[in-house]
Amino acid sequence: MRWRPLSSPRETSRGHGPPVRPRAHGLDLHPHPRHRISPQSGPRHETRFRKTPTAGNFSQRCPFRGPCKEAAARRSHRAYHPSRGRTSCQVVRLRGRRLAPPPGTSRGAAARSRSLKRAQARHPAAALIQQYCISQNDLAFRPGEAVAKFARNLILVLLPTVFLATSLEASPQSPPAASASEQSSVSPTPHSPASSSAHAQPQNKITAYTLPPDLYRKARNRGRVGFASRIIGFFYGLLVLWFILGRKLSAQYRDWAEKFSKNRFVQAFIFTPLLILTIGVLQLPIDVFQESVSKLYKISVQPWASWAADWAKAQLLTIIIGSLLAWILYAVIRKSPRRWWLYFWIISLPILLFGMFISPYVIDPLFHKYEPLSAKAPQLVPELQRVTRRAGEEIPPERMFWMKASDKTIATNASVNGFGASKRIIIWDTTLAQETTDEVLTDFGHEMGHYVLGHLGKGFLFFGAMIFVLLYLGYRSIGWLLARSGAAWGVRGLHDWASLPALLLLFALFSFASDTIGNTFSRYQENQADIYSLEVTHGIVPDAGQAAAHSFQIYGETVLVDPDPNAIYVLIFFDHPSVADRIHLFVTYDPWSKGESPQFVK
Repeated sequence: MRWRPLSSPRETSRGHGPPVRPRAHGLDLHPHPRHRISPQSGPRHETRFRKTPTAGNFSQRCPFRGPCKEAAARRSHRAYHPSRGRTSCQVVRLRGRRLAPPPGTSRGAAARSRSLKRAQARHPAAALIQQYCISQNDLAFRPGEAVAKFARNLILVLLPTVFLATSLEASPQSPPAASASEQSSVSPTPHSPASSSAHAQPQNKITAYTLPPDLYRKARNRGRVGFASRIIGFFYGLLVLWFILGRKLSAQYRDWAEKFSKNRFVQAFIFTPLLILTIGVLQLPIDVFQESVSKLYKISVQPWASWAADWAKAQLLTIIIGSLLAWILYAVIRKSPRRWWLYFWIISLPILLFGMFISPYVIDPLFHKYEPLSAKAPQLVPELQRVTRRAGEEIPPERMFWMKASDKTIATNASVNGFGASKRIIIWDTTLAQETTDEVLTDFGHEMGHYVLGHLGKGFLFFGAMIFVLLYLGYRSIGWLLARSGAAWGVRGLHDWASLPALLLLFALFSFASDTIGNTFSRYQENQADIYSLEVTHGIVPDAGQAAAHSFQIYGETVLVDPDPNAIYVLIFFDHPSVADRIHLFVTYDPWSKGESPQFVK
């Protein structure tokens, strides 16, 4: 009998009918018809090996000829499947010559490579010879081993954070020597609250951001821990998504959703909450660690019960918004598999605008208490209106709000929230308690800069463009990723709910790179707002630069801001300029003394 490659996809070892294609766990051993074997002459005989009691059922055609060889073939097959390192090999004849299988002692990829080289050396003209080897160890489903591997990865991820947490009070280095004027600038001084002193000035002139030795060591340690936790948190998030895909959790959630209802909208609100809760619970170790660090440095004063309640409310909001977006996304994917990224981007923009508009009314009050500023600090409102008139803008008192933050943190801050008719300026109660009126006015001038310079609208357009790029990159990459690993993850295709973690994985990778660009743009806007603050308070505050510098000096001492942060940390994660850079701007920007024209407020 002579054996030859098949000449037609319809041809089999019996000359007719569909091709017999050995498979192992969904992997085709003969991906192309030319690699199948078929008798050319002589008696036709085909024998299948017995199913091995190993991972999965594996069937092969006997490469030997005649019934007398059947027992030997089976013994040879069993010899190549020891208890460890099982390897199933399909050996194809070449022009009637039987190729001996690899020795029973061969193990692993290197041994298979040597066996293949020996076979090729015996038959140098082997143009169509193919040897397919599949490690059944790799195909086996071992829950215990998978759990152990995930636990090992989890330990490797969290071990550095634990080590950093135990060394928070270490002293990595001494602070650089400061001049007498700089040392005096950081000495503790009583700060009159805004309600009791209209224009109290700091007693010491600030020339740069410096800290006493004890605070310096703590700030440096906190900066290192913050940088490490952000990097570890990113890779841990990728590990969580990979674990969900690898363990086929998303496929299981999809099956549950499809079994519960045939309606796609109902399926979205079953599948997405399960996925979001799984991600949230698996990421709890990182969240708890970061909150623990804040409590260790006494920056966070929020009780754990309150923190847990905020976490639960954040998960609920994510479930509601995420389920709606997932339903829209997969409806668009099913409608237009090639243009879904463009259509979803167009739909997402008004949704994002609507979210910004309702945030001050619906979302923000879930986490903080807001009251009109005129009710909490009525003596401050006329001072703030002087600043608005100086800029030629009218911000009514109805858009000035007080926020209670002292029940969660000791940090000071102010912000601009909302969009359109809901846009408002918010000042924290910690800011009013720790800063003088002049310092509060410079903070207000900064937020007013965002308000007047249209930074919210510009930021919306900029980040909308970034979302466009991210969606396009996801569209270009998801096909490759699912073709490579989709079957192993139980994902039927891009239209399948189970593909959502794969999309999130790609978006997380691309977002990590795009965040560098986005944070650079944000730092540029913050720098503009700082300049606007100095210009709009010039003539109202006796020394606006010193007032702003003193405000940030207090902030740095309070929350232990690193005076010299890692440049990579700043580039990737800082959406504001460093405190040292901002104080340097405050103490050096003075176009009036140089006869120059201000940039924004003429």
